[in-house]
Order: sequence, then C-alpha cells, then structure tokens
Amino acid sequence: MRTLLVAALGCVALASPAAAQLSAPAAIVEEVKGDVPGIEFMDYVLPGKVIKLGANGAIVLNYLQSCIRETITGGVVVVGTEQSKVSLADIQTAKVDCTAPKPQLSESEASQSAATAFRSINQKSAPKVASIYGVSPVFDVASGGKLVIERTDVPGERRDVTIDKKALIKGRFYDMAKAGTALMPGASYAASFGNRKIAFRVDPAARPGDVPVISRLLRF
Repeated sequence: MRTLLVAALGCVALASPAAAQLSAPAAIVEEVKGDVPGIEFMDYVLPGKVIKLGANGAIVLNYLQSCIRETITGGVVVVGTEQSKVSLADIQTAKVDCTAPKPQLSESEASQSAATAFRSINQKSAPKVASIYGVSPVFDVASGGKLVIERTDVPGERRDVTIDKKALIKGRFYDMAKAGTALMPGASYAASFGNRKIAFRVDPAARPGDVPVISRLLRF
C-alpha cells in the first residue's frame, strides 16, 4: 500500500504545472529573419529560453498552450509558458485559432488529484479530438514512415502517404500544404503513424494557403 501511495504521489508531482512547464516545449518558431543565434525555423523552444534578436533580427513564435502568435522585431526575448517577455523589442501579439495541448493541472487540481489517483490508474481517458483551422495539416511525425489518414464521418475515404525523410521539415514535420494536398473542411479524420494515432476535425471555416503553423499543427 505504501508503495502504491508513493507511486501515486509521484504521478501527481510529475503532473504539476511546474514540472510540466519546464519539460514541455512552450512554442514553435514559425519564421526567423536575420542572424538569430541558436534558433531556426520550426524549432520547438522551452520556457526560459533567451533569444537575442539584435538590431535587425525578427522572429514569429506560436505558443502551443495559449494559441498566442507573436511577431517580435529586435531586442531580447525570454520565452514564457504562454507568452514572451521582451526587452528593447517591438512585439505584435494576436490570438489565433488552434487546439491547445491537454490543459495543465492547476495547483488545487494537482493536490485534489491525489485523492483520485488510485481510481484513475486503470481507467482510460476518452481520446481528445483536435481541431485544425487550415485544410492542409502539419504533422509532427519525427521520422520517415507511413502516414495513414482516414475519414471517420464518411466511410471509405483513406489516404496512405509514404513519407521520405527528405520530405520532412527539420527532419520531423510533414506539411501537406507543401505536398499540394488538402482535406475537406468540416470533415472528421483519424491519422496513424506507426503505433501512434490522433483523431482530428477540420474546422468548417478552415482556409487554404497562408495559415499560421499553430492553426494546423497535429502532434501525435
């Protein structure tokens, strides 16, 4: 019993906001202009990362949790968990449509979860259905392989895509827009890559073309 209690409390500690925020990426880099040391297009960045843009550098950050999109020019940027802190910089901030990752537990929720830890150990949570707001999703697959996309609201529609590693951005992202492929607005899909699966829906108002990465990013 003591061992189970320690294990349950350990799970709660790992699920606390502080632990999750320190270990998980906070934002993804959509665009970089100029010479910005240590930062490249489509990099994930962690909270606390310091980005020195200098006088002529610029960056576009998409925050995964808050769906905040920042265009920052010049100065110094400190990556936060939901938005950046800047010094001597010009920053333009917009809230964009996106599906945030699973919400982090608040402090009170983390403490309350200890009481339900034993009940939840053997329970499977319902799969989360993501929404994308561009018709051509970006899949974070991390390697080459076979991507299968199946329509779940209309039987019989299936796409099998063999992804060569050369087709990946940064060696991990497969962008259907660059492949000239679009999905149906308003449709529901299931995608699988190896043993990983994700359910998602294309928003009825989803657009083609220049849609922010965060609005169409799907992470297995």
